[in-house]
Amino acid sequence: MANLSQEEWTKQLEADKNAVVLDVRTQAEVDEGMIPNAIHIDIYKGQGFVDEIEQLDKTKNYYVYCRSGNRSGQACNIMNQLNIENAYNLTGGFLEWDGEVTHNQ
Repeated sequence: MANLSQEEWTKQLEADKNAVVLDVRTQAEVDEGMIPNAIHIDIYKGQGFVDEIEQLDKTKNYYVYCRSGNRSGQACNIMNQLNIENAYNLTGGFLEWDGEVTHNQ
C-alpha cells in the first residue's frame, strides 16, 4: 500500500492505463457525490466487502478513497492481504478532493 497525496494520486491515476478507482464509503456518502468512474464497495459491509474485493482483477492498480483517508487505508491493507499488490490510498480522502465529482441521479 502507498499513501499518496491528492496531487500524486491524481497524477499517477491519469497516467495509469491499468487503473481502477475504488470508493469504500457508505452509500449515503456516495449519494453526496463521487470521483468519476469509481466503483463502490462499502468497507462497512465486513465479510461482504472482503468477498467483493476477492472478485476484483488482481492485475489492476487500485486507487482507493473514502471520506478522509482512514477507511481507504484499511481497505488497502485488506487488499494487500488478498494478494492485490497495487493499492494506492488517497491521503485526505474525498474531503480534500478538488477534482471532478459526479452525482448519481
